[in-house]
Amino acid sequence: MKILTVGVEEEFVLVDRVGRTPVDRAPDVLASATRVLGEQAQREFFNAQVETATRPTASCRDLRDELAWLRAVLGKAAGAEHCRPVATGTPVVRPVRPLTVTDTERYRRMARRYASSFCPVDGLVCGCHIHVGAVDRDTALGLSRRMAPWLPVLQALTANSPFARSRDTGFDSWRSVEYARWPTVGPAPDLDESHYLARVDQLVRTGTLLDRRMVYWYARPSEHVPTLEIRVADANADVDTVVLLACLVRGLAVTLLPEVLDDRPAPRVPLRRLLLAHELAARYGLSGFGLDPCTGLAVPAVELVDRLVRRARPGLDAAGDTEGALRQWRRLRARGAGAARQRAVYRRHRRLTDVVDSLAAVTAAA
Repeated sequence: MKILTVGVEEEFVLVDRVGRTPVDRAPDVLASATRVLGEQAQREFFNAQVETATRPTASCRDLRDELAWLRAVLGKAAGAEHCRPVATGTPVVRPVRPLTVTDTERYRRMARRYASSFCPVDGLVCGCHIHVGAVDRDTALGLSRRMAPWLPVLQALTANSPFARSRDTGFDSWRSVEYARWPTVGPAPDLDESHYLARVDQLVRTGTLLDRRMVYWYARPSEHVPTLEIRVADANADVDTVVLLACLVRGLAVTLLPEVLDDRPAPRVPLRRLLLAHELAARYGLSGFGLDPCTGLAVPAVELVDRLVRRARPGLDAAGDTEGALRQWRRLRARGAGAARQRAVYRRHRRLTDVVDSLAAVTAAA
C-alpha cells in the first residue's frame, strides 16, 4: 500500500491570563512566534486566534513531537503577552468586548461581504484540519467521496465545544453550529475534477465565495498544497486526540486509495442522511447515538468509532499506526472525549474560568 503523508493545522483562541476571556493579541504573539516558527505560525480571521501548521510527515510519532513543539513555542510567545493559547472549538467565556478582524485585505473583504455569517462577540471558532497527501485533485475528490460516510464519526470523536457565550450550549460541538453559518460548510458534493472546477468557479463568479480558498466543505482538495483536507474536527486540547484523529484519517485514506486508483464505484449516501449524521455528531459527540450513514440505523457513537477503526485497519497496519491508535482510542473511550471532560471540570468546580484553566493546562502539557 502507498503510505500517504499527514499534516495538521491547529487553531487556538488566545485568552487573557486573568479574565480568561478571548483577547485580541495575536499580532504581538505572532510577531514573537514567527521568529522561531516562520510560516508554521499564521494569522486567522480574528485577532484573538492563531493557527499553527505541521510539516507533512509519514510518522505519527514525529507528528506528535512537532505538535508539542509548536504548542510550546506558541505558549511561550503568548505568555509574554499575558495570555494563553487554548485549543477548544469555541471560547468558553464570552469576550468582554467585540473581537476585531485581522487586518489583512482578504479578511477585511470577508468581514464586509459575510457580515451575517459571524458575530464579533461570539462567532470565533477553532478547528483542527488534517491533510493527507501527496495526491492530485482528482484523487483527493475520489477519496472525499469514499470518506464522506465516516466523517460524522470523526466529528463525534473530536467534539470539544460544549460551552459558548459563558453557558452550556447543549451541544458537544457548538463550533459545528457556528461554523455552518459560513457558505459551503457541509458535506462535499459528489464531483469529479472537471465538475469541481466548474462548481467552484461558479461560486466565486456569483459572489457566494470570495475566492477558491473559501471552499469549506468537510473534505476538499487543498488549494495551496497537494493534499486532501478534512475539516470536521474541533480544536482539541489533548494532543493525543489530535494524533488519533490524524492516524485515523490517514489510515482510512490509505485503505480507500486503491479503490480510487482502480476507479471502483463509491457508495452513494443520501445527502439528507449525511446531514442528520453530522447533526447528531454535533449534538451528542461520543455520549449518545450516531447514525450509520450507509444503513440509516441509529448506532451508539462509540460503536461507530470501533467500525471506523476496523475499516481503516489496513491503512493503519501499513503505516505501523494500529497499536498506537487502538491504545489512544481505549484511553479516550475510558476518559471521555473533550466535551465530556470540559463538563466534568465544570461540575466539580461550578466555574467556567476553571474550565478555561484546565483547557489551557492540557494544551500546554503536550
